[in-house]
Amino acid sequence: MRIEYHRTLLADRVRNAAFHEALRRVIKPGETTVADIGAGTGFLGFLAAKLGAKRVDLYETADIAAVARKLLRHNRLNRVRIAEIHSTEVATPEAVDVIVSETLGNYPFEENIVETLNDARERFLKPGGIIIPHTVEQFVCPVVSNRFYRELTVWDGIGYGLDFAPAKAMTLNNIYVRIFAKSDLLDGGDAAQSWDKLSFSQSNRTTRSGEVTWTVNKATTIHGLALWWSAELVPGVPLSTGPLDPATHWEQLYLPVLKPIPLEAGQMLAVRLRSTTSYDAGTNVAWGLRARDAKGRELDRQSLDLSKGYLP
Repeated sequence: MRIEYHRTLLADRVRNAAFHEALRRVIKPGETTVADIGAGTGFLGFLAAKLGAKRVDLYETADIAAVARKLLRHNRLNRVRIAEIHSTEVATPEAVDVIVSETLGNYPFEENIVETLNDARERFLKPGGIIIPHTVEQFVCPVVSNRFYRELTVWDGIGYGLDFAPAKAMTLNNIYVRIFAKSDLLDGGDAAQSWDKLSFSQSNRTTRSGEVTWTVNKATTIHGLALWWSAELVPGVPLSTGPLDPATHWEQLYLPVLKPIPLEAGQMLAVRLRSTTSYDAGTNVAWGLRARDAKGRELDRQSLDLSKGYLP
């Protein structure tokens, strides 16, 4: 992984300030021990040390750990140790008061933070200890603008007497990182609903699923779904990737439809989402949409799955 990726992380002042405030609230100078899991350049662990942590353990398995060592020496930080190993592979970890892990992606769990923190909570955390982030909640909102869908369906206009429908279907069974404006979203984004929430204070399933329903109050056409997440790092310290929140290096995700879904006032849209994440298989997301009229009669049903979007 090139250093450029980590530059974008550290250029995110919203992210940096939120994690600094969360650590400031829980670290007692000279007393608190901290583990930074998936430490990258070591930034969060270094913040903990500057805030007076008694001991800070960094765990990083990627090549960036060598840079973290240089930065540690360069900043002359004491009481900080780096282990170039994945935290799940540590045989006998030393327990700490606080675990911090910023291994969150545009899709929050794509870097296996759920499985990693399940293990860390059991083996690294002292009784009564704190995990940062504390909670992560996922949101979904229907997309009413056609600009993202139009971009993906250029297959329809290839011409020359050729039909690229199979390639189009693969394109639509994919997830895209995008930035949404209020005008792109149902009710300007106010229609967003939570479909999943977890707390890292307990063991969590790596398969996440949820279903939400909307009844539209005026005629509109659904062109896909927007996803984002919001975390509470510690109580009172939020961090969100939503389109109406302060911008971060994270962006929102666009999940297309197979074909636009027109709805009249009083008609309903139900959406079901499911994700699975593992170290071995990576992340897969599936999404289904069902439209019904005011009497509950089905108007449309679509099922999409990220696994169908890969080249054979």
